[in-house]
Amino acid sequence: MTEQENSAQDLSAQEAVEGLELAKRLAEIRYKIMVLSGKGGVGKSTVAANLAVALAAAGRRVGLLDVDFHGPSIPKLMGIQGQVVAMEEGMILPLASGPALKVMSLGLLLQSEDDAVIWRGPLKMGVIKQLLKDVRWGALDYLIVDSPPGTGDEPLSVAQLLTPPVGAIVVTQPQQLSTADVRRSIRFCERVGLPVLGVIENMSGFVCPHCGARVDVFTSGGGERLAEQVGVPFLGRIPLDPTIVKSGDEGKPFAAYAPDSPAGREFAEIVKKVIQATEAELPRPSEA
Repeated sequence: MTEQENSAQDLSAQEAVEGLELAKRLAEIRYKIMVLSGKGGVGKSTVAANLAVALAAAGRRVGLLDVDFHGPSIPKLMGIQGQVVAMEEGMILPLASGPALKVMSLGLLLQSEDDAVIWRGPLKMGVIKQLLKDVRWGALDYLIVDSPPGTGDEPLSVAQLLTPPVGAIVVTQPQQLSTADVRRSIRFCERVGLPVLGVIENMSGFVCPHCGARVDVFTSGGGERLAEQVGVPFLGRIPLDPTIVKSGDEGKPFAAYAPDSPAGREFAEIVKKVIQATEAELPRPSEA
């Protein structure tokens, strides 16, 4: 056997071992949900962070994984930026955010918050696999994955690595420019066999903090129309609410710190639908 053949055989054996380790880690997680968007700037990370917080508040054991390489904003949104990630027995320990929520982000592993990630596809794939395989998540009810926008290497890698039951939530803004991009995200999910749990329309109308009146700044209803057209559930609308901006800047997700705000009330209804959808649309782990 040539040296090249030996090297290929060793690599294949290593990949097999890593695959078994990944499967073992993911087997401890009941449901995995990817949060996707067709373009950046629609509030995908805010939705992912608050979904994780709200599920934890509902008594679920939750992990929040941020693999948005070019804009890892979860540390800021969760108020954990600058915290040091520890290792134990060769495993990465996620940061605790309350008794039922664990968080890990690529942003926590960079030397500086200002570092730019300039990596090619294969290296990104390897890091995503490491964050899934080498993070000691433990037993979870939900793993929420904040995926990069678009339909490129990173979302594809996550979709290929996660084991069933897996579902996707797609975030959009109401205007046609955003919903057209999201339509591609839904087609992406169809191509990779990823069930779409529903569409969330973010920044849907502005709620005046003084009088409570609602104004459709970016129009309204685009997300609901898109969901109807492509045959997936519509989960709800999150309004433009100053509370979201303030809570995000302070690292306090509005789902927990401002549940009575207009956005908080809307989001509470969305989370109820997400819980129902996972139980109804995704197979239970024993069936997967």
